Amino acid sequence: MLEDIVQNVPKARHAVLLSADGLPRGATDGMAQKDVRTISAAMAGMQSLSRATSHFAGPGENRQWNQTIIEFSHGWIFLIGAGQGAYLAAAAAPDVDMQQISFRMHRLVARLGNNLTSPPRVTAEAADGQADRAGGQGDAAGGTGIRITDLDEVVGKVQGARHAVLLGSDGLPRGATSGMSQDLADTISAAMTGIHAYSRATSQFAGVGQDAQWRQTVIEFQHGWIFLISAGRGAFLAAAAEHDADIEEFTTRLHQVVPQLGAYTAARGEASRT
Repeated sequence: MLEDIVQNVPKARHAVLLSADGLPRGATDGMAQKDVRTISAAMAGMQSLSRATSHFAGPGENRQWNQTIIEFSHGWIFLIGAGQGAYLAAAAAPDVDMQQISFRMHRLVARLGNNLTSPPRVTAEAADGQADRAGGQGDAAGGTGIRITDLDEVVGKVQGARHAVLLGSDGLPRGATSGMSQDLADTISAAMTGIHAYSRATSQFAGVGQDAQWRQTVIEFQHGWIFLISAGRGAFLAAAAEHDADIEEFTTRLHQVVPQLGAYTAARGEASRT
């Protein structure tokens, strides 16, 4: 059934079905068992961290995770739910028809039903409780201590944009938009550092390319979006927006502001502007 994706979607490369525990349940032909195990473990970690960041995308009764997309210079990786405690990951070339592969992946999930799924070790109620507690920290008064006016301008120009935080190469927050608490900045920075590490670990799954580079990781929730992009010098920029925001405009502005953030990404102890 997994072969349906690679056989009927031009430029699709691989597909893997995995449990929430990171155990492979199946894969398309041509993948080494070691690679399948590596991808399954990375995708499970990616999904877990993605769900843990739902409060960053905004408040809401329905904070359901929809999908995570990783973009490399040499390809794409898509991760969606495949029933209770199971997930479907697919890899494709840069010029794949994204609507077509999304359609095939969701159709496959519908065909799989509950036949190959596994019950999660952490209940949905427990996960929601963790997100609620983290979300409460994010609503606290105060800020990170370093307000980055360039990021405030980006968020202010895009309707539905919510927050942005700049991470240094050490994974610690260097500054953020106005109104973000230190707790929220610290929590999101830790999660985004892990998401970036998992993203890079999946590079070979996306395909083999000379000078292959990670470009961005996008997490979609029912109520919003989270974007993680490179900010140079090993730094990263994480940003969130409501679901109905113009994400093309938002991501364009985020990439445009990156060159202006160099002074903030210096290692701790080096000079930086405020």
